[in-house]
Amino acid sequence: MVAFECLPASLHNHPERIPEAVRQRIRSTRARNEFDTILVGYMDCGTGGLLDKVCIEEGVNRLPGAHCYELFSGSSRFTAWQDAEPGTFYLTDYLVKHFDRIVMQGLGISKHPELLQTYFGNYTRVLHLAQSNDPSLTERATIAADQLGLPCKRVFTGLNELNKQVFTGLNELKTRILDTGNNELKTRSTCDTTTAKPVSEHYVTSRDTRRLPRNEKVRA
Repeated sequence: MVAFECLPASLHNHPERIPEAVRQRIRSTRARNEFDTILVGYMDCGTGGLLDKVCIEEGVNRLPGAHCYELFSGSSRFTAWQDAEPGTFYLTDYLVKHFDRIVMQGLGISKHPELLQTYFGNYTRVLHLAQSNDPSLTERATIAADQLGLPCKRVFTGLNELNKQVFTGLNELKTRILDTGNNELKTRSTCDTTTAKPVSEHYVTSRDTRRLPRNEKVRA
């Protein structure tokens, strides 16, 4: 079984708080003794390497990447966008849905409009990385960009890159666990990293099922 848990999205406005919040969630999960492996779904998210330090200290892995924009779009595509226009402000579907709360209110712009230029004066566009084909979110992204005084472009990313990274992370953890145990244990997954099939199809088989991890835990 793969279970997902999320920390508050508002932590991204205070990245210095992310490492300790992740550490506490890792420890509280381990205290429940429900899962054998934990995979941190956070990217670095502005922590300047401090989240990686926590992951090393706690003995867990995290998904690769600097932030969720890279995770959703893939490293090569994100790098190309950023190189082409460094002054890009990125929105995911989640950020579009909660733009007022996280951006306008979270950064204090609603109460102090003069902060808009301080925060966004050097940005040149908004790029909506869409995980779904929802016309209402496309419209809301355009409205959000208008509030920032920026043009908006939409790019569909879907969830394939996210699925591939989750599968890769789980497979690496499985392989490491099984390689350090019984040499007869074999790893198999129904994951097709090209089509990125649903997470629920991931499993491991073994001649000794008693040695298998009970569950995996993914932190996002």
